[in-house]
Amino acid sequence: MAKKIRIERPRASRRSTQGSLNAAGHRFGIVVSRFNAFITERLLQSAIDALRRTGAKDKDILIVRVPGSFEIPSASRALAETGKVDAIICLGCLLRGETANYEHICAEVTRGVGQAAQETGVPHSWGVLTCDNLEQAIDRAGLKSGNKGFEAALAAVEMAALAQQLSAPSSKLQATRPQRGKKRSRRR
Repeated sequence: MAKKIRIERPRASRRSTQGSLNAAGHRFGIVVSRFNAFITERLLQSAIDALRRTGAKDKDILIVRVPGSFEIPSASRALAETGKVDAIICLGCLLRGETANYEHICAEVTRGVGQAAQETGVPHSWGVLTCDNLEQAIDRAGLKSGNKGFEAALAAVEMAALAQQLSAPSSKLQATRPQRGKKRSRRR
């Protein structure tokens, strides 16, 4: 006698809230490092492209240039504290060298950006490349692996929209239910 196998499906009753990819009406800051400008300018142009494609106007995009990636956290915090932006895109490029300096800078930039986002309440997206060599950086700035500036901008758009939803009165919070598939007739 064959055993009966019970097949379960995930429950679709859970609600979730997520941001949209509509930048219209939101203001964005981009903090970009001048060091390794060959790479960071590509990241910047793609971030601006992503913002425009999702509905942001040029007047709603502020660009802050800093000397290197180490300065990104302090500039992003200062920009967030102005209240002029709804999300910040952090762009930089760190290349591994022959010293331990790379690890220290990577750790501090990562910690600083995360801390700035948490303490100011303004979402920060990560577009800082941490690569072993220039070839990897070129790949991540638009050649083989897409463009991380574009991806960071999309994350900022979604987080700005999500922050707006979460700060709205609870009656306006738009929860969405997962889509259910078409009901199938059961045969036994």
